[in-house]
Formats: sequence, structure tokens, C-alpha cells
Amino acid sequence: MAPERDGARENMRERTVSGATATTRPRVRLDQPRPPRRRLVPEWDPEAFGRLSERIARFLGTGRFIVWMTVVIIVWVLWNVFAPHDLRFDNYPFIFLTLMLSLQASYAAPLILLAQNRQDDRDRVNLEQDRKQNERSIADTEYLTREVAALRMGLGEVATRDWIRNELQDVLKELDDRRDGHGGHEGKVVFPADRSPGRDADDR
Repeated sequence: MAPERDGARENMRERTVSGATATTRPRVRLDQPRPPRRRLVPEWDPEAFGRLSERIARFLGTGRFIVWMTVVIIVWVLWNVFAPHDLRFDNYPFIFLTLMLSLQASYAAPLILLAQNRQDDRDRVNLEQDRKQNERSIADTEYLTREVAALRMGLGEVATRDWIRNELQDVLKELDDRRDGHGGHEGKVVFPADRSPGRDADDR
């Protein structure tokens, strides 16, 4: 009986241990990003590589590069023609020089194309920004034009000083004509300026 109980206890311990390891297994966190995987291909910054290509392409298009390249080729040819035979590393017809120039051309062409593509992208972005700026300028101009037209229409209905002066002159002329036509004081229109101070005293 005792050996059977001991065996059952050991089985229970194994089960509990295995269950404990199953429960303590690391869980996948959904609120955190996964760590980056290792890649066999090396990674690089495309912007940094693009800037480097633009610098190289800009240097290849300068006169300094042409001068240095001409000097190197002349020194290369003179060395391999007049140097001792044991020190020559590229005898005539300069196959190694041709290989180096071909290798340089094969790398220079893609770098120049990459720099041109980046410049085209910048030009496209600048053109898009200029187009949007022109659209905003046109919209602002149309808005100001409508506002100025509305102000002109509003000012057309406002009484100006000259118009009021002309109207007052017409009224005064009409009053003078009425006063001269009736004669005497009957029906005569008396203005405040025409009243005598004695009459004002009598009115009091």
C-alpha cells in the first residue's frame, strides 16, 4: 500500500509542476509591438544614402573632378610607360585603367539618376505647393473683388455731401421763388435768420 501511495503522490507532483510551467509561460502582449526580426540583408537609411548620392553626383559635375581625373589618368599612363618594368602595374594597353574607368562609369550613372529622381521629387512637391498657393491667392482675390463690389453697391445708395448740398440748394431756391411770388408778408416764409431781435422779445 505504501509504495502505491508514494507513486501516486509523485504523479500528482509531476502534474502540478507541468501545470505550473504551462501557466507561467510568457504571454503575448497585444498592447506592445513585437521586437524587430533579424534580417540577413543589411539595412540602411534611404535618406542618408540619397544625400550621399547627391553629393557624389554634384561633385562629378564640377570642374574639380574633371581636373583630378585628368591628373590621375596622366600620372597613371606616364608611370606605366616610363617607370621601371618591375614597378609597372598596368602595362600598355592599360587594361586595368580601362576597367577602373568602366567601374567608375557604372557606379556614377546610377548615382546621377538617383540624384535626379530626388530632385524631380522635390520639384514635384514644390510645384504642388505653388499650385495650392496660387489657388489660395485666386480665392482671396475673388473674395476681395466681391467685397469691393459690395462696398461700391452700398456706397451708391448712400447720400453724399454734394448730393445733399444740391438738394438743399434746390429747396432754398424753391422757397425763395415762393416768397418772391406771393409778395408782402402774407404767405412769406420767415427764416430764423430773418427774424429781428425785437420780435423775439415780443414773443417772450
